[in-house]
Amino acid sequence: MKIVILDAYTENPGDLSWEKIKSLGDVAIYDRTPCTDIDLIAERIGDAQIAIVNKTPVNAQVIERCKNLKFIAVFGTGYNIVDYKYAAEKGISLSNVPSYGTNTVSQFTIGLLLEVCSFYGHHDMTVKNGRWEKSEDFCYWDYPMIELYGKTAGIIGLGKIGRASAALLKALGMEVIAFSRSKNKEGEKAAVYVSFDELLERSDVILLHCPLFEETKGMINKKSIKKMKDGVIIINTSRGQLIVEEDLAEALNSGKVYAAGLDVVAQEPIRADNPLLKAKNVIITPHIAWVSKESRQRILDATYANIKAFLDGKPINVVNL
Repeated sequence: MKIVILDAYTENPGDLSWEKIKSLGDVAIYDRTPCTDIDLIAERIGDAQIAIVNKTPVNAQVIERCKNLKFIAVFGTGYNIVDYKYAAEKGISLSNVPSYGTNTVSQFTIGLLLEVCSFYGHHDMTVKNGRWEKSEDFCYWDYPMIELYGKTAGIIGLGKIGRASAALLKALGMEVIAFSRSKNKEGEKAAVYVSFDELLERSDVILLHCPLFEETKGMINKKSIKKMKDGVIIINTSRGQLIVEEDLAEALNSGKVYAAGLDVVAQEPIRADNPLLKAKNVIITPHIAWVSKESRQRILDATYANIKAFLDGKPINVVNL
């Protein structure tokens, strides 16, 4: 069985073991494969029966050229980098890894929120640059210190990560409301379901935890921002395309949105001309909410289980195509 991993480095830069995957067949491992080089992607998959990818796209052109391909395993939950409809037409199965980063991503989400409420990094830098030792006062601050207790947090998307974030927000003494395409008893325990417009109007903090679909793409835009409270905080650890970045940058610069904490942008790696890079009060991290060692180990273990189950004829975590 030939298996190829096209972008191994972000999943395992050297602190995990590939041995379980290697036990399943003849494995070729590439740290990186350029996402725009369709010829190289197809060449590296070659006659392999199984391809494992993280963000390297497997489109119809690639699938058409890789005649032996039977199974695509995604190192993560989102599988939009695969042309899954064409894969289904060709009889190729696709698996993903749901729920691997619930605790890690929710922890990072709250970390971003706390950062934009106090700007720890900025003040640490000023101290190390000598400002405190020269200060006439025993303390100083360059941004408002925001207390979250008693404020309202609105979560868009109340899946497992959204519910985990809700628990942490409640621990901070916040009221938690949520908008979600589907409602269930677990969600009702985590937050109070409201309409999208009510969430926009009531929330002091808005957290994005929803997947990227056509109907959610660009959902944070001029129109929706206009409905928000003045001085709202926006946190996004989901997908960058949920936000119209030009509109958010404008709202940050005008003060309509007080601050934003973003772990994702529409095009990654970020482009030098992204308007958010020059916007006021925005913290941008390089899509790292998921990368704790514990989280990546869960991805590796689940991917092994997905492939093993497929080879045994009892597939699990197969995306319904």
